[in-house]
Amino acid sequence: MTGIDETLWNTDIGPSDYSGGEETYHGAVLEQYKLCVEMADRVSSRRNLTNTFFLTLNTAVVAAAAAGGGIHGSLWVRLAGLVILLTQCLAWFVTMRSYRQLNAAKYAVIGALERRLPALAYSDAEWGALGEGRDWRRYLPLTHVEQWVPLIFAAAYVVGFLATVA
Repeated sequence: MTGIDETLWNTDIGPSDYSGGEETYHGAVLEQYKLCVEMADRVSSRRNLTNTFFLTLNTAVVAAAAAGGGIHGSLWVRLAGLVILLTQCLAWFVTMRSYRQLNAAKYAVIGALERRLPALAYSDAEWGALGEGRDWRRYLPLTHVEQWVPLIFAAAYVVGFLATVA
C-alpha cells in the first residue's frame, strides 16, 4: 500500500472481524464509500452557497456605488472602504481555496475506496472521460473559473478607488 492507502485502511480490522464475514465487510466499505460521496457533495453545495453569498454581496456593493454616483467622502473613508472590500475579496478567495482543497482530499479518499469496489466510477471513469480537466474545450472545472472572480472584483475595486482619487 502506498500514499493514501496507508492511512485509509484499518489493518486491524478485516473481513474476519465481521459477523457476516466478507460480505458484511464489503457492505461496510460500500456504506463508507456512499458516506464519503455524500459528504463531498455537501462540501460542493456549501461552496456554491458561499460563492452565491459573496457574489451577491459584491454585486450589491457595485450596484450601490453605481446608483449613488460613485463613492463620496474623504480619502480616508474611501481608503477604509477599499481595505474592507479587498479583505472581503481575500476572505472569499481563501474560502474557495479551502473548499477546493477539502474536496480534492475527499475525492482522493473516494478514489482509494473505489479501488476496493467493482467500478471506478468517479476516480477513473468520469474524471477520465472529462480529460481530467486538462483541456478547457473539453471540460473547464468550475474551480478554475471561481478562483478568478474574487480577484476580478478586487481589481475592479482598486481601479474604482484610483478613479475617485484621480
